[in-house]
Amino acid sequence: MFKKKLTLKLLIFLILTDFIETFTHLCFKKSALTENEVVITNISEAAVFLQAVFSSPFLWLGLLSVLATFILWSSLLSKIDLSVAVPICSFSYILIPLASIIFLHEKVSLSRWSGVVFILLGVVFVSLSASEKERVLE
Repeated sequence: MFKKKLTLKLLIFLILTDFIETFTHLCFKKSALTENEVVITNISEAAVFLQAVFSSPFLWLGLLSVLATFILWSSLLSKIDLSVAVPICSFSYILIPLASIIFLHEKVSLSRWSGVVFILLGVVFVSLSASEKERVLE
């Protein structure tokens, strides 16, 4: 099955899914942080934690952004190959650590950034192979 070429418009929407996915992860993290230093040793403590999480607006924002990602992703996959879309959407590997530093004040180690660089190199190689495939098909 042959899909359309990757256009600038499709690329922008693919990158948008990365930003929405990053927002989703931040929301879920913020909802989990509603109770500081959670130690769950029994059912009643688990119930208190779950009540705090489910009453967090961040959880509901995260779930809404999952729905938005699903709708956008489904639309995009009807237009381009999955093997092209997924590598392009791997930029969340950069966005999530950056957002964690900026919004959650987390520390990201040099070894983790090194891993991100290797992932991005893989994305570049996969993207290059996808463009070679398109040239062969023309």
